[in-house]
Amino acid sequence: MDQFVINLLFVGASFALYIGIAIWARAGSTSEFYAAGRGVHPVTNGMATAADWMSAASFISMAGLIAFTGYDNSSFLMGWTGGYVLLALLLAPYLRKFGKFTVSEFIGDRFYSPTARLVAVICLIVASVTYVIGQMTGVGVAFGRFLEVSNTTGLLIGACVVFAYAVFGGMKGVTYTQVAQYCVLILAYTIPAIFISLQLTGNPIPALGLFGDHVASGEPLLAKLDQIISELGFAEYTTHHADTLNMVLFTLSLMIGTAGLPHVIMRFFTVPKVADARWSAGWALVFIALLYLTAPAVGAMARLNITELMWPNGTDNEAVSIQMIENEPQYDWMATWQKTGLLDWEDKNGDGKIQYYNDASEAMQAKAAENGWQGNELTNFNHDILVLANPEIANLPSWVIGLVAAGGLAAALSTAAGLLLAISSAVSHDLIKGQINPNISEKGELLAARIAMAVAIVVATYLGLNPPGFAAQTVALAFGLAAASIFPALMMGIFSTKVNNRGAVAGMLAGLIVTLVYIFLHKGWFFIPDTNSFTDADPLLGTIQSTSFGAIGAMINFAVAYIVANMTEETPQEIKDLVESVRIPKGAGAATADH
Repeated sequence: MDQFVINLLFVGASFALYIGIAIWARAGSTSEFYAAGRGVHPVTNGMATAADWMSAASFISMAGLIAFTGYDNSSFLMGWTGGYVLLALLLAPYLRKFGKFTVSEFIGDRFYSPTARLVAVICLIVASVTYVIGQMTGVGVAFGRFLEVSNTTGLLIGACVVFAYAVFGGMKGVTYTQVAQYCVLILAYTIPAIFISLQLTGNPIPALGLFGDHVASGEPLLAKLDQIISELGFAEYTTHHADTLNMVLFTLSLMIGTAGLPHVIMRFFTVPKVADARWSAGWALVFIALLYLTAPAVGAMARLNITELMWPNGTDNEAVSIQMIENEPQYDWMATWQKTGLLDWEDKNGDGKIQYYNDASEAMQAKAAENGWQGNELTNFNHDILVLANPEIANLPSWVIGLVAAGGLAAALSTAAGLLLAISSAVSHDLIKGQINPNISEKGELLAARIAMAVAIVVATYLGLNPPGFAAQTVALAFGLAAASIFPALMMGIFSTKVNNRGAVAGMLAGLIVTLVYIFLHKGWFFIPDTNSFTDADPLLGTIQSTSFGAIGAMINFAVAYIVANMTEETPQEIKDLVESVRIPKGAGAATADH
């Protein structure tokens, strides 16, 4: 059967499942739309949270960034998993006990201020829209490849699918859809990894195979990888080369950004009890670990496979010929991905070969001059394609390729739906009902939520056509914004009675504005290409890149909040009592019902 037909079967069957579940679990009330009626089991919620969390950045992009950088990009793994520990211990149970629908509602009530609630809505929308851009980037990559259309067309198709099941299902529909999506994406990620680990190391467990021996050479896999890429002028895979300060700040930004992301926190409002919120976070970490322990192996093994395909007889011999690329079955994936515009090559010196090497390396420049090479001829290898192309690169069966197609789309669409739900809840529940029209009917509020979600899809799709980076890099910017604006407000709201409404508002605005300006200076104003003044290769402040600045923004937020709070009136006693009651774990079985 043709690969295109197989892809359509897998993708079509998975979409039919998702849309069927969304229809079956369609939200009929605001409680079901925002919090799934608060009746989701902790294991179910943990699995849905994992799917909500493991986005296009985790499934599609993260392994690609690790593959082409190595150890230095392990900070993605450390930051994103560490953030769940913070979330489980410091935020989830307390926010669940408070018993509201949204993060903005908690901030508004805790800081006894409609203005604080409004600022929280703005922070949430800015972070969530930035995050959705990364998801739509991944959607475009996945649809473009597996429907064999351009990246732009794939993105537009994906936007329509997200609209179909997220707008109507609400949190209730999204929850059970995400459970199905988790099952699809984890099988799609681990099955190819098992195949490839067996091929290269003989070990069926990829995480163990990563530290095993390469079957063909008998030497350790990582040592083999270090050797072959070093010979091509690239930095050793297992060595730390990046700036340590930036790496620490980046990891911290991802951690506290994780704990401050509204679409993840919202999931803990859906369980019956406070204890269930802790268990949900624990189960989510287990389900996430299944993929995150596999990702480093996927990256390393894919990098080795790609390099050996480009130099089939070793780096001391000739590179792959154009004739081989056009005629040998193991190179069919290159022609397929070239159609998407995300992979390309050029025979610059006209020798009929495609030399892949680091042409910025002085040692390789000397070797290139000696051999008549005129630069790296693998001119475009978008890091976001690596996981999706991996089964084809490793020459795995067609059904595995089809499964990966469904998994990549499940990852991107599940998180996109969660983010859009967070945005719509902020607009309809916190902005319209909370600020503009408190007397709006439940039917009117649901309609407003769905309109807000539709508008958010349009904006994210437009920005996704020209994203400020690869999917995981764009998502990292969103984490920085959440870290700088939302996380400090939540922490101070739960653990400090000293911070008042003025301090919270000033802190959130300071953290958000400073971080947003720093990002725009490096990525372009409002992510418009060529409007940036600096680059992450040459940042404004020392070695601190735009993706790492969220940790600095959080420090500014905390500092400003405490300074302003100490200069203004004290927090009212009833709010202090409220904070103390939220921190007491007993008597928190039922949520408050006054909204």
